[in-house]
Amino acid sequence: MDLETRHLRQLLTQANQLPEVLLLKQTTTSTNDDVREIARSGVKTILVCSETQTQGRGQHQREWVSPIGNIYLSTLLDTRTALDGRLALEIALNILHMPSLKGLTGLQIKWPNDLFSIQGKWGGILVEPISPHQAIVGVGINLLPIPEQEVSQKATSVVQLGVQYPNRIQIVNELYLAIQQAGQWFDHGCYNLAARFNHYAAFIDQHVHFEQVSGSIEGVFKGISNDGALNLLTAQGIEKVYQGRLRLVES
Repeated sequence: MDLETRHLRQLLTQANQLPEVLLLKQTTTSTNDDVREIARSGVKTILVCSETQTQGRGQHQREWVSPIGNIYLSTLLDTRTALDGRLALEIALNILHMPSLKGLTGLQIKWPNDLFSIQGKWGGILVEPISPHQAIVGVGINLLPIPEQEVSQKATSVVQLGVQYPNRIQIVNELYLAIQQAGQWFDHGCYNLAARFNHYAAFIDQHVHFEQVSGSIEGVFKGISNDGALNLLTAQGIEKVYQGRLRLVES
């Protein structure tokens, strides 16, 4: 067992959260796919983390650029409550409160699953349900700056946000614990979700463009409701939407 794996096992054991399967890899196709394969054997608690991915993906099967040196992590999460879109929001909120990020200002969440700031996106969450009460949760975190030519949108990193010497294994530990904590918030009804999320919501009260499968609409983003729906103020009034992609309309 290598030193990083030993250290991570120790941290998770101290938190009483050591999973049955714990894998730290140098490279893989997709950590979500790794967890899916392991879960087929009936294992209930899994953590897979890789330094790079060759076939990483985000929402709607979009490519997730996975250069070496960052964190690409996936785990299996069981919930008592039937899965819905609020889970990704709870995961994002719990990540923002990780000890390694304490003291950083300007951290945001771009609905529904991007870890964001004014400088750009620094992470993302992918929840892939495999049953009504079980999902694979993937999280990608940019520890180091991403070369501009590798991404199609403005991106930043934990280092650029102010964490001078990020401890990769400590952050992996905190991410796993944050996901477990988010599952508990979700199972307890996502208490006061709208107020907690809107405090960190990117683009709130700004003119946005919202892309859906059925077409696109524009309006002013007025935050979310407690059921996780996005509230968009249009000429017809408030429209609630549950799926789609949000982007800022540049003035």
